[in-house]
Amino acid sequence: MEYTRLGCTGLQVSRLCLGTMTFGREIDETESHNLLDHFVAAGGNFVDTADAYGAGRSEEIVGSWLQNKTRDDIVLATKVRFGAGLNRRGLGRKHILRSVDESLRRLGADYIDLYQVHMWDYGTPIEETLSTLDSLVASGKVRYLGISNVAGWQLQRTIDTCRAMGWERIVSLQPLYNLLDREAEWELVPVCHNEGVGVIPWSPLRGGWLTGKFRRGDRPAVGESRIGDTTSSDPAWTEAWSNYDNERTWAVIDALLLVAEKIDRTPAQVALNWLLGRPGVTAPILGVRSQTQLDDNLGAVGWELDESSRSRLDEASKRQAPYPYALLEDLRDV
Repeated sequence: MEYTRLGCTGLQVSRLCLGTMTFGREIDETESHNLLDHFVAAGGNFVDTADAYGAGRSEEIVGSWLQNKTRDDIVLATKVRFGAGLNRRGLGRKHILRSVDESLRRLGADYIDLYQVHMWDYGTPIEETLSTLDSLVASGKVRYLGISNVAGWQLQRTIDTCRAMGWERIVSLQPLYNLLDREAEWELVPVCHNEGVGVIPWSPLRGGWLTGKFRRGDRPAVGESRIGDTTSSDPAWTEAWSNYDNERTWAVIDALLLVAEKIDRTPAQVALNWLLGRPGVTAPILGVRSQTQLDDNLGAVGWELDESSRSRLDEASKRQAPYPYALLEDLRDV
């Protein structure tokens, strides 16, 4: 396993992060514990969960596993934002303070290493959210703060507000980012680069699209894959077949398969290694359901793509940027 620091902090994390959204939903507690054990045995120390995963069940499973581990050896990340009921969702002070205590209880922990805003809250003043998060760091319940699922202006406003008010800064961003979804490079990644914020991509294999198991015109049967079961109208699962069954996707997959065969790696390993080599990326978040999948993903570290392979993937996955991004790039040296 390789390690790096999270953004501009002194916190050292493994280059791969184990996501736990499948825990308690697609795999049971025993198998979840086995995956955590296997990840740590391979050198991983970075685990990501959220209070919304399984309505807290994922945190409970991670917490039961933690009871037999040395807490300081694990970098534990969770999130806050979603919930059901008035004042039981969003980023208001009442909900955050209640949620952090409930997360700590489920995790059986005294502190959370990385506490992340799960998504922007349009109904709460950002100053209320950030002052509350600052107080959590001051209290010792939280060590570092992160953010996820925001637009570029929202990320920059968050960073600037923390700076102006002298509040604890945001050290990480968790965006959708992979070979098929590179829009984060238009604004989010540049902001992170300029501000020293670490990038922790979610869905680095886009729900299985980048594992090489799908082919043109061969939609998965019902019950065979979440990608085949969901539709583009389901906001929870945007990796639906209808959203990605297009020529660009298949061109990316063709290039991915060619590179994988050339260098004798699996498509998933190549896709993850490509992402690890992108500027500012700290640790892609792995979403696995079996030890076989985890072993395959762990093979993404310890080597680097050659320049010709990386260029092939860059070109195949490049998306025509809309205005003003294309203009700014084309005329940058004029």
